[in-house]
Amino acid sequence: MKFTTSDGLQLAYEDEGEGLPVLCLPGLTRNARDFDDLAGVLKGVRLIRLTYRGRGDSDRDPNYMNYNVPQEAKDVLELLDHLGVERALYVGTSRGGIIAMLTAAMAKSRISGVILNDIGPEIDTTGLDRIMDYLGIQPKAKTFVEAAKALQQTMGAEFPDLTDADWEVQATRWLEMTPEGLRLNYDPKLRDAMIEQAKQEQPDLWPLFDAMDGLPLALIRGANSDLLSEASVAEMRRRRPDMIYANVPGRGHVPFLNEPEAVGAITQLIAKVTA
Repeated sequence: MKFTTSDGLQLAYEDEGEGLPVLCLPGLTRNARDFDDLAGVLKGVRLIRLTYRGRGDSDRDPNYMNYNVPQEAKDVLELLDHLGVERALYVGTSRGGIIAMLTAAMAKSRISGVILNDIGPEIDTTGLDRIMDYLGIQPKAKTFVEAAKALQQTMGAEFPDLTDADWEVQATRWLEMTPEGLRLNYDPKLRDAMIEQAKQEQPDLWPLFDAMDGLPLALIRGANSDLLSEASVAEMRRRRPDMIYANVPGRGHVPFLNEPEAVGAITQLIAKVTA
């Protein structure tokens, strides 16, 4: 399914199930497939998944500088308006979590709760540098099997229990086969946007985290994460002692959200939201 944004782009989304609206927002280069694993374990909710502009089946923006968090947060609210959803539980993976925090500052009444997946107000430069190493660069691999092996070589230490088949699934989520061969399934100009935006003064995200005050909140972290540090988690927990927290073993950036620890935290939060 697709809807049209106020600036005329067609953005892809998925909407399935009935019950509490749960809005799933993927990572920087990701798409709705980020939540296939969650969809397999989460029942009794209305699962809504957005694929941002420039990613997956959504239109690419002719102005790559529109690949930014405020614009994507606006797109999210326009999707909720399109669906007639007043409030939703936000599940934000990585960049999706930053969008959730910004929305709490912009339009708190549209949020019933927030689950942050391996993201916080401070982003570790180690993880950010790793992302920039591959962002927007077309794969050298010719097949999904080759791409899976390359992913395993670079990320295997963070996800030690994944099988060859698991890595192939990840490859098919992040890449697509075209007549020209294997290609990124997002606009490579996302890299240009990130480089240009990095030249600007970076905002303090802690006020956005604090804007979620009063909202049911959960944080899920990959125990091997290089993007969300334990020190940041400690400060988040100090500011929000009521925040549900799960540290998922055998996962880096990001957990798949079907792990027992993650499912436990999500179930707890849903119970808070629906109480």
